Order: sequence, then C-alpha cells, then structure tokens
Amino acid sequence: MILNLFFLGCLTANKEIMMKRYLMSFVFFVACLCVAFAQADKIVGEYQCVHDGVDSRIKIFKHGDGYRAQCAWVSNLKKEDGTLRRDDKNPDPAKRNVTTDKVVLIDKVKYDGKDTWKDGKIYDPTRGKYFTVALSFKDEKTLTVKGYLGPFFGRVYWKKLK
Repeated sequence: MILNLFFLGCLTANKEIMMKRYLMSFVFFVACLCVAFAQADKIVGEYQCVHDGVDSRIKIFKHGDGYRAQCAWVSNLKKEDGTLRRDDKNPDPAKRNVTTDKVVLIDKVKYDGKDTWKDGKIYDPTRGKYFTVALSFKDEKTLTVKGYLGPFFGRVYWKKLK
C-alpha cells in the first residue's frame, strides 16, 4: 500500500514535470515564430530611391502571402507640358494609364528566413521590362535591390525613411 502511494506520487510529479516541459516548449515555439514574423516584416516601410536623376518614394507593404513595393511619389510626375507621366511602356496595356507615382515596382517577394526576400518580380518602368528580384539589407537603413536576368543583374540601393 505504501509502495503504491509512492508510485502514484511519482507519477503525479512526473505528469506535472512533463506538462511543464510541454508548456515551456510550446511557449518557446511561439516566441520563435513571433521573432521570425517580425524579421520578415522588417522590410515594411517607406524608402527613398534616386535613379537616373529621378527622386522617388517607395512604400513596401504586406500583400497576400508576400510583399509589394509601390511608388508613392516621384519628383518628375509632370511632363514639361504639364500632363502627368504615365506607365506608357508597360507590357500590359491595361496598366499603361497608371500615373508614375502609383506604379507597382516589386510584387510577390517572400522572406526566405535568411535576411533575403526573393521569388518575386521587379518592374523597370523606364524600359517596360520585368526581372527576377532579390532584396536584402546592406545595413539597417539601406535596402539592396537586385534585378536578375539570367546570370546578369543590376543593383540599386533604397534608403529606408520610416
């Protein structure tokens, strides 16, 4: 009888220890997920890009299961005659009427867990071409944007403002 009570006490203590271990493992797992999501969202914000003498502001935000970058402002929105610049070179005729301050530049990039966002496309509105893209931070405030066409790539840097 005393032996049974001893084993029952050990089983109860073991169950409590096991429950604590499961609970701690679950809490650790949730904390790791939170850190991973926070790291992925590090790219979200407003950026400045100066390319070919044109100053622009770009917003990166979550879109679907990835991230999207869209122009928010460009320094040369109006042509010399006062009309708005449009995305005239877009291969999709339905998008050629979009003003240059609303063009989607990057779409469907996903965080790879290694400080890189990739598997999306970047659009070059000056040429009307799409390229494969990879994004990574050079430092805390500088985003490296690489557009690829096969083994060749071009690189620009965007300065994070917010």
